[in-house]
Amino acid sequence: MRDPIIIPTDEGLFCPAGDFYIDPWRPVPVAVITHAHADHARAGSEHYFAQADSLPILRHRLGEQHVFSAMAYGEQRRLGQVTMSLHPAGHVLGSAQVRVEHDDGRVWVVTGDYKRDPDPTCAPFEVVPCDTLITEATFALPCYQWPAVEVVGEQIWQWWSGNEQRPCILFTYAFGKAQRVLAALAEHTDRTVYLHGAMLALTDMYRDAGVNMVPTAPVADRPKGHDFHGELILAPPSAAGSPWMRRFRNASTGFASGWMRIRGNRRRRGYDHGFELSDHADWPALLRTIRECGATTVLTTHGRSDDLVRYLRECMGVDARALTTLYGGEDD
Repeated sequence: MRDPIIIPTDEGLFCPAGDFYIDPWRPVPVAVITHAHADHARAGSEHYFAQADSLPILRHRLGEQHVFSAMAYGEQRRLGQVTMSLHPAGHVLGSAQVRVEHDDGRVWVVTGDYKRDPDPTCAPFEVVPCDTLITEATFALPCYQWPAVEVVGEQIWQWWSGNEQRPCILFTYAFGKAQRVLAALAEHTDRTVYLHGAMLALTDMYRDAGVNMVPTAPVADRPKGHDFHGELILAPPSAAGSPWMRRFRNASTGFASGWMRIRGNRRRRGYDHGFELSDHADWPALLRTIRECGATTVLTTHGRSDDLVRYLRECMGVDARALTTLYGGEDD
């Protein structure tokens, strides 16, 4: 039996034949990064390869002192005994799947985080044929099936426009999800949305990349005591319950996340409204991707790995098993 092309190590997923790591969680000599969320892109490695659109975000988050090499989608790099290329993952701006082809002809693909739903803020997902697929499994249960983003955008707009006497505070992740909300709202309005400071630089980077969104302004630009009634404010989940919230009187609150598919999650977290919007593949998209890529072996990471492995083995006859990784947590 031939050695696997990618193996789990204490530092992360490692390709011995190419001497590089994919999304390592500890510093390594060479890191190939699928996207710039913090659980996949960590500081301290000597050299980073990443898709070109993600480089401004990586520099912002990891620091300018690091060495980065930009790659276009489909561009090939020769590393040891393998050829490595990046392909659209449809997750966030600059997100990529990593295709690794060994000299012996075998092809492995690491999806990173991905989704199949339409999203104008990033390149659409590309099916990459392979022998072995390492796929995320964040929402790998049949109950997770996403509504169309157009439906969710309409729901958010109706909530906002129907609250003329109250501020509407939508909690959502600062990188990727916030910009997707702003792009969805552009189909309904050109009103300004106010942003928490954690979202400002990232949203500017999306605009610089040509993404169309509603106008935005910093909350901090409004004078002390400003009444935000009738306005929409986006903030990261960490802002809930913080002193920052004191400036908003009688606010209506919402949370945009795939976890809002389960009604109990909204009640437990204390939000008035839950909007089902995820940047990860839902259950049908996971199964569709596995079928379409043609992989005979599937390795799973993230969340519900065991459930997906069981289904693949018992219902689809696929050789599947779970990998232990440190991914997950920032962008669900």
